[in-house]
Amino acid sequence: MRIGTALSGLLFAGMLASASYAKAGIYTFTDLGALGGDFSVASAINNAGQVVGRSSTATGSPFFPIHATLWDGSTTTDLGTLGGWDSRATAINNAGQVAGNIGSRATLWNGTTMTDLGALGGDFSVASAINNAGQVVGRSSTATGSPFFPIHATLWDGSTTTDLGTLGGWDSRATAINNAGQVAGNIGSRATLWNGTTMTDLGALGGLESYADAINDTGQVVGGFSIDREHFHAALWNGTTMTDLGTLGGSISHAYAINNAGQVVGYALNTNGGIRATLWGDTMKTDLNSLLDASTVSEGWVLRVANGINDNGWIIGDAYNSQTGVEHGFLLARSVPEPKTYIMMLTGLGLLGVITRRRKQASA
Repeated sequence: MRIGTALSGLLFAGMLASASYAKAGIYTFTDLGALGGDFSVASAINNAGQVVGRSSTATGSPFFPIHATLWDGSTTTDLGTLGGWDSRATAINNAGQVAGNIGSRATLWNGTTMTDLGALGGDFSVASAINNAGQVVGRSSTATGSPFFPIHATLWDGSTTTDLGTLGGWDSRATAINNAGQVAGNIGSRATLWNGTTMTDLGALGGLESYADAINDTGQVVGGFSIDREHFHAALWNGTTMTDLGTLGGSISHAYAINNAGQVVGYALNTNGGIRATLWGDTMKTDLNSLLDASTVSEGWVLRVANGINDNGWIIGDAYNSQTGVEHGFLLARSVPEPKTYIMMLTGLGLLGVITRRRKQASA
């Protein structure tokens, strides 16, 4: 009995160590910094951990000049502007191809080559997402000389530029594309899914407006919808089902990314009205700030918005430092648990199996 009690205690200790680690030490925070300035935004991450976004190049200037930026491990790269004033990177695929904008033109970076993707007859275009096949989606103007209207959702596929249509409405925009070629976005103020030539209004749970921002390879779509004038909630569309993901106690939330495991990230207001980067998984809502270690919190970092999550569970977004006043892109990388945690768990489970077999033999 004393041996059984001791071994059960060892098993419990291993499980407790694992649970404690999962709660407090599962992520490592990295300040991604900027291109010489004090402002940056991390917009997307691929499965290799490469991050893209934009950052300022001049200290003290939070807005201009802003250049598209690639963070790859310890290396920060200015993706360039083709001589223009500003650029921004919005998406990256697993091959390292980057989509974004130089000025008011949708752009594809393929290594050191920058390609103007053009527009639907107009002079304005925006690239929002890219899949692993190199297909890019976004929006572009259809009338020359009109930088704003009419704007149509657009697909760039190699040398082909396709107007995805508006169902007779005035404007549409594509915000995401998965590896099956399904496109998510909006027609007017309604979240829409393009599946080939079929356009589907995803609905708004009785509200008037809904917006789709991301889609994973299983066709799950996330974004947000309006409940009333004061409440706007993050949403998940899964086939014909729409789910209100809720908030952290406040009135507003929005989901910006979903990985193939169904983990969703974005932001939510807490009960004090604070903007907090948020992770939705299974039935849980998590303020990502609760996963930071004490030293990161003491340095003044607050995670405001999560913009992307890869299939490894790594999360990127925007963080604010209350002590220095800078706003930087951040990376939360999943840490590998210490071997001793696994050893304790496996040892406990193995010994519990021995105890169980001996008790069965004794009973027989």
